Amino acid sequence: MHNEWFRALPSIDEVQKHENYEVLKSEGLDEVRLTNWLREEVERMRNHIRTGKFSVQPEKQALIDDILHRLTARVLTWQKPRLEQVINATGTVLHTNLGRARLSDEAAEAAKEAGRRYSTIEYNKETGERGSRQKVVEDRLTTLTGAESAMVVNNNAAAVYFVLQAFASGRKVIVSRGELVEIGGSFRVSSIMEESGAQLVEVGTTNKTHLYDYERALNEETAMVMKVHTSNFYMQGFTQSVSSETIQEMNGREDILLFEDLGSGVMYDFSKEHIGQEPTVQQAVKSGADLITFSGDKLLGGPQAGIIAGKKSLIDQLKKHQLARVLRVDKMTFAALDETLKAYISEETAKALPAVRDVIEPADVVYERALLLADKLQAKHYKTEVYPVKSQVGGGTMPEVELNSFGVCVAKESVTAAELERTIRLQSDPAVIARIQDGWVCLDLRTIALDEIEDAAAAFP
Repeated sequence: MHNEWFRALPSIDEVQKHENYEVLKSEGLDEVRLTNWLREEVERMRNHIRTGKFSVQPEKQALIDDILHRLTARVLTWQKPRLEQVINATGTVLHTNLGRARLSDEAAEAAKEAGRRYSTIEYNKETGERGSRQKVVEDRLTTLTGAESAMVVNNNAAAVYFVLQAFASGRKVIVSRGELVEIGGSFRVSSIMEESGAQLVEVGTTNKTHLYDYERALNEETAMVMKVHTSNFYMQGFTQSVSSETIQEMNGREDILLFEDLGSGVMYDFSKEHIGQEPTVQQAVKSGADLITFSGDKLLGGPQAGIIAGKKSLIDQLKKHQLARVLRVDKMTFAALDETLKAYISEETAKALPAVRDVIEPADVVYERALLLADKLQAKHYKTEVYPVKSQVGGGTMPEVELNSFGVCVAKESVTAAELERTIRLQSDPAVIARIQDGWVCLDLRTIALDEIEDAAAAFP
């Protein structure tokens, strides 16, 4: 290694005198931070020389230019939001990796206002004293569901854990084997139960559980019977399960709770649109369950939250539990959930929620958007085909349901599908998340809104 190669390295002062460095300083970064990053980039270049990355002696000006280029990229990366907006062209309405339910404009605006202003999140204007954040949405939840009381925690897994820990720790919980589901991220009902301290008692078989299975398992150590809605899979054929109503009639003991985890949080009856047979929260309440848990950001169409509804005496105990503070949600979540729940005052306003709208939207409406996108891409000399596809609800809900939809397949000469998919995913803002099929890049228009068509087309260079 030649020592003169190291002498070509610029000093920190030399780089800082460059006009491009002055431009970076004007971006508002702390100068100490910027200097530290500069030192790291100079050291990186030193390591390149030390490890033989250069085949010929580098020139000082070239090194300065390269260091400034890397430093600029680092500044831009810092300033860029880590949570990037994307266009979901997969056709999966509740795409977990892409954020599940899209909020309504009203819910998003409410969250924004709650974040930028002071609010009555824990303040009672009538008394001038401290209030409860649960009051923000409790009356809406009880009105809509028919439950005596309700509260909100940060997600449904937390809600399930909370109920089990509060009412069944150290005691037995009866669950049908066919309902011991695993949700996204390898989280299992049995594992959550174990963490809560509850003792799992499995009854029945994978495909069949009878009422007598529950009856035989009940004893003095039983704290509750738990029903889990198998929202992320379904069984066909030789199957049997026991309804919550039947279990409650069989139980007859106030000290043994019936707890139902609904998961998806359906408030709008999609079966009226001939879409699936997902039980609604209202139906679960009528079935007689003592406590019911469900998600806020799935088919309910709101922000991430876990909602617990049920008997007032039980909810009151949960509100006073130490975990209530550990699992509580912030003011922006409450604001967005409040606006989402407001929409359920009628079927028509509920249909306007993006999650509900995107599931029930007729295929012919999706077809019109597909034609519009295809026309824009053809004008940019892309080959396109509009074709019928099957969309999914997603989010671990309605696994058996396929939604009739339309997509646009896109191709261009001299460009592979993989190259084109990578371009629209990495080089466009917002990124377009699509899939490759039979040598085409395919976009499902069910999950591309009308106001996203221009950006979707612009993503194709």
